[in-house]
Amino acid sequence: MTVASALWSFALLAGVLTIIPGPDSALILRSALVQTRKHAYATALGIASGTFVWGAAAAVGAAALLAASEVAFTILKVVGALYLAYLGISMIVKSFRRKAAATDAPAVVGSLKAAFGRGALTNLLNPKVGVFYIALIPQFIPEGVPPIGMGLLLALVHVVESIVWFTGLILAAHVARAFLSSPKVSAWIDRVTGGILVAFGAFLAVESRG
Repeated sequence: MTVASALWSFALLAGVLTIIPGPDSALILRSALVQTRKHAYATALGIASGTFVWGAAAAVGAAALLAASEVAFTILKVVGALYLAYLGISMIVKSFRRKAAATDAPAVVGSLKAAFGRGALTNLLNPKVGVFYIALIPQFIPEGVPPIGMGLLLALVHVVESIVWFTGLILAAHVARAFLSSPKVSAWIDRVTGGILVAFGAFLAVESRG
């Protein structure tokens, strides 16, 4: 296996996994529809940074703890599930508060820093991402190639693919936003997104490392 063939093979696999719906996509769509494109891009960059951190950890062997320790995996899984549930429930509760306190004043959309942090934490607190990297990255490191450098390069490929896909989601959501801009629809977007995040949190809590 050459470096080029390893990159292409990994890009194909990571690309398929990137477009599978998950909490990352739900958060980005919600940000694009309820907040602004800047918030959606900040969320996407946060998610991408989390992906790169996991890839870097796997490349240097730090993520091996997840593969070796059931306790570490379980702790991170529970924390991640609780965080997703917290995000989801917060969105649902705020959607009702927003309706009760509706005025002519512009809606508060939150800071870009908060959007970035939500994206990063959602990714970093998902142990499945770490297990994905620790399981796959070694399979795509050609013999004689420095593992750390190659691992970081593979993670960068995944990050670039994610940004491209997320950009498509954001642009599509921006087109649809003109039809979904009413406060009532925004509230339902928050409720649906919140429900999806709570469901993913519950799934993460009960799922084995597989």
